[in-house]
Amino acid sequence: MVTYAVTTRNLTTDQSVLLEFKHQINDPHGILVDNWTTSHSFCNWTGVTCGAKHKRIKALNLPNMNLIGTIPPELGNLSFLASLNLSGNGFHGDLPGELGQLSRLKLVDLSSNFFTGEIPSSFGRLNQVSDLVLSNNNLTGAIPPEISNLLNMRTLDLASNKLSGSIPSSIYNISSLRMVSLSFNGLSGKMPDDMCHHLPNLEALYLGTNELSGQIPTTINECKNLQVLALDYNQLSGSIPRSIGNLTALTELYLGGNNLEGEIPWEIGNLLNLEIFFAMDMRLTGLIPTSIGNLTNLKEIYLGPNFLE
Repeated sequence: MVTYAVTTRNLTTDQSVLLEFKHQINDPHGILVDNWTTSHSFCNWTGVTCGAKHKRIKALNLPNMNLIGTIPPELGNLSFLASLNLSGNGFHGDLPGELGQLSRLKLVDLSSNFFTGEIPSSFGRLNQVSDLVLSNNNLTGAIPPEISNLLNMRTLDLASNKLSGSIPSSIYNISSLRMVSLSFNGLSGKMPDDMCHHLPNLEALYLGTNELSGQIPTTINECKNLQVLALDYNQLSGSIPRSIGNLTALTELYLGGNNLEGEIPWEIGNLLNLEIFFAMDMRLTGLIPTSIGNLTNLKEIYLGPNFLE
């Protein structure tokens, strides 16, 4: 009898949370107005998926529906939620810290909205998350170091925001990461020398169009599964490390728009899968290595303006 009472209350909670969410939304196409009604089970509402056993909400997926509004903190009470996708809408305001209570979340995609404010440090409690996607918003402040607690994360995409400060070095300890995209922000600081030591599974690293300084770590080759490396349009100095030639899985390499100088290393010719090599607008000197002729898959190469011969 007690179990029934708890379940009933939880089901009621889930429904009331969704109705509060609906109340916060301007729905120009009437998608939720006509469908999210108490005349039938919320498990059949558009964008809602319930678990087969408990009939609790496990997914709230409403991408690209022209919805406008804010996320109410009550959404943090959907305790069985595993997937939250509100991408490609007109949501705005701050991200409620209460979302950090959703301990079962595996997917968070709030990209391509108008969210402002900082990324809540409480997101560091989402320890089941594999994909955290907050790109194309207006988020400000620093990346909270608590994000590095998400040891199951495969995708971290915070690109195209207004984030500042340095990248927490502890993020580079998340060995499950496959894609990190932090490009088009105002991030500063240096890339740690051992940044690839714990990232054997990393396939794509997008750090372009920030304010990063220092040198490209010579240990970059330890990210041995990298297919895309984008470091363009920062303030990186020094030379292109010869160890880049060991990243034989690379298909795209973007280094241009930095203060890199010296010669293009001969080892570039080892990147036999390379399709795009972007190294324009820097201070490179010397001869273009003939080893580039080995790159039979190359489709695009950008080398000027530099001081190459």
